[in-house]
Amino acid sequence: MERTKRIERKLKPEDILLPSGYRIEVFMVNLNTPINLTFTEQGEMLVADAGITTGNGKVLIVTPTETKVIAEGFNPPLTGITFYQGKIYVAHRGSITIVKPDGSKQDIITGLPSFGDHHNNRVIFGPDGKMYFGQGTATNTGVVGEDNRWLKEHPLGHDYPGSYIRLTGENFKTTNLLSETANTQIQTGAYSPFGVATYPGEMIRGMIRASGSILRANPDGSQLELVAWGLRNPFRMKFDRHNRLFCGNHGMDVRGSRPVENSPDEFQLIRQGMWYGWPDYTGGYPVNQPTFKPEGKPQPTFLLAQHPMQPPQPVVTFAPHSAIMGFDFNYDSSFAPLGEAFIAEFGSEAPTTTGGKPAPRVGHRISRIDTEARRVTTFAINKTGLAANVTGGGGLERPIDVTFGQHKDMFITDFGIVKPPGTNIFAVPNTGVIWRVTKR
Repeated sequence: MERTKRIERKLKPEDILLPSGYRIEVFMVNLNTPINLTFTEQGEMLVADAGITTGNGKVLIVTPTETKVIAEGFNPPLTGITFYQGKIYVAHRGSITIVKPDGSKQDIITGLPSFGDHHNNRVIFGPDGKMYFGQGTATNTGVVGEDNRWLKEHPLGHDYPGSYIRLTGENFKTTNLLSETANTQIQTGAYSPFGVATYPGEMIRGMIRASGSILRANPDGSQLELVAWGLRNPFRMKFDRHNRLFCGNHGMDVRGSRPVENSPDEFQLIRQGMWYGWPDYTGGYPVNQPTFKPEGKPQPTFLLAQHPMQPPQPVVTFAPHSAIMGFDFNYDSSFAPLGEAFIAEFGSEAPTTTGGKPAPRVGHRISRIDTEARRVTTFAINKTGLAANVTGGGGLERPIDVTFGQHKDMFITDFGIVKPPGTNIFAVPNTGVIWRVTKR
């Protein structure tokens, strides 16, 4: 920990490139893993602390005179907060909890399949008054393996499909990490616990609480329904002014028993009843194409013998390992074109996710999406194109959310310094920042 304490974050807004006419400034500092912010009906700012550095997810309220904790004790990672009809909806590992006006907490959904690599994500509300949220997958590409750090704690954990599926029966051989006998090998199939082989034609039953899905429920958590599935990690969603539901989805990594190369992140239009391709498609294309073959590894093949449907093409894609996160739509014509989406790109977790390769020059920026033209352009990026701490700069580190305020300004939630070299920690405490962008 002594080494961690010496890691400090520099802040120099001038290190960030923006289009002509925009200005960026530091709004808040010394935050622990801030993951999103939102506003109450009275215009008060609420900030969510993921709880990764402390083991304690928190909700903070920001006033002109102070910043204080108004709710805590949420299971990390807390993945997002939303204010709706006087209550704060908190998404945290395995659960959705409401914080009532009197400060009391109530779990309205529990037992979500969030024990694995990805978790249940931020809640939003649709034009139908329903609560929508994404549920990530337990694994990278559908097979439990040596890359799943949760394996010993959840030895029976695996992914769950959203409808009945038939498997090809392909199995993957790995070292048996659950055995006390050294160097024993084990076979594991898709959608199955570690060490459970599958056979050709085997049927797997679907369920509502499916891995890699979009779910919805009443505001009190009742009548949980499956909206869509076949997404790897639908981290953030939002309805636009035409009541269309858009979602950012993370591509697959080059790791585990079934690594996939060149898997892009996807910005998807979500429709009821659709299957979006995971684990056999990425970016709208089948994983058995040569471009998805990792260097020195087998060509990925299909895990499903029959696909529920032809998955839709994404609205746009992002470079592999960009790690697109929170986004918001702009409805102020003086700031940018109406309806344009601005999205945070967290950046890669190389070399863990890239097959040992160095971090690609992607992410660590804010991009803008023209959903009609299906075009992505960069809006805010460090002059170096890299995370600030890599070059000793003072710009963006790990942008994780974009939120438009009530006064023609954009707020960028910056998670902080992640995985600093020479340490064994994921995130450095007190390095989270909120930036504010205004139009001159």
